[in-house]
Amino acid sequence: MKKLFAIATLAIAALTVAPATSAFADGHAGDIVHVATDAGAFNTLLAAATAAGLVETLESEGPFTVFAPTDEAFAALPEGTVETLLAEEGLTTLTAILLHHVLPGKVMAADIVGKKLDVKTAGGTTLSVDATMGSVMVGGATVVTADVAATNGVIHVIDAVILPN
Repeated sequence: MKKLFAIATLAIAALTVAPATSAFADGHAGDIVHVATDAGAFNTLLAAATAAGLVETLESEGPFTVFAPTDEAFAALPEGTVETLLAEEGLTTLTAILLHHVLPGKVMAADIVGKKLDVKTAGGTTLSVDATMGSVMVGGATVVTADVAATNGVIHVIDAVILPN
């Protein structure tokens, strides 16, 4: 029993890694868009959501779970990728990529500790989630900050942009 408790504690600790940004302060409030805006580390994600026409949806009642790539995650994409996606002819692809980062419903870290599963995204694609190895991997990205609360769901900060298959 003690060993099981120690493993569960380690897994939960891994899910609450130090924030990728210190902008998340205690008492943050608002919907997903406003929390991400206040954090200051998601400018590219917010610009992409605006271009794709998803801001109003992410401000709605939800609930949603958003795996939010930081600006650094977007910067790690091959040169010119973000600009191509933000262009008029890239908006369909951009929308598909963004919806691949959103789950309907609110999924907290404690809900998946020790599990490996495939989940359906808001875009209808499947996303692999693996919380069995002491960290949480989501489609090849690592959750670096979990359970950032918003009034309409939760944000989990990830270190890479997840591309649908």
